Amino acid sequence: RICQRAENTIQPRIEHIIADLLEAIGESPTRQGLRDTPQRVARMYGELFSGVGLDPKDAIDAVFDEESADPVILRNVSFYSVCEHHLLPFFGSASLAYVPNGRIAGISKLARSLDLACRRPQVQERLTGQVADAILTALTPQGVAVELEAEHLCMAMRGIQKQGARVVTTAVRGEFPDGRWDGNSLLALLRRDS
Repeated sequence: RICQRAENTIQPRIEHIIADLLEAIGESPTRQGLRDTPQRVARMYGELFSGVGLDPKDAIDAVFDEESADPVILRNVSFYSVCEHHLLPFFGSASLAYVPNGRIAGISKLARSLDLACRRPQVQERLTGQVADAILTALTPQGVAVELEAEHLCMAMRGIQKQGARVVTTAVRGEFPDGRWDGNSLLALLRRDS
């Protein structure tokens, strides 16, 4: 969450903006059903955008020395973010893999890094790269592969209105010096059926 001092100064501003927005679309922010909406939206934005200004690599803070060069794979991690173009959600699943180079991470820290990167206005392409870069920076592995598959409500609810369409993005980083693995083989592992 944003720090308490920042929340105390930002929340009233967001509340005012949401009340103005309700009026602009022809609603009354004093109507019973909407009376607390500006406060609820301000609290929600505090949560949804709590990753602004933070570095996703900092979430990978449990790192251990381990002489392993076999891939570590985390599949089907759900995620939610907000499209920066329309401020509507996009959501789906992520799969992450890395080939250690003498260091491994607590596996939940990879998911936390993804969550932190999601909590800001985003585009899926950038989000995918930010997660790969965070893993690469925090662990200095031989290589990293990240794949995100998501549905975008800005495409499903408005505009073209194509419900169920999924966007797939990938990011591969690293040198893969020992030659046993490369970006394509890591991506294949991410996509392999269990």
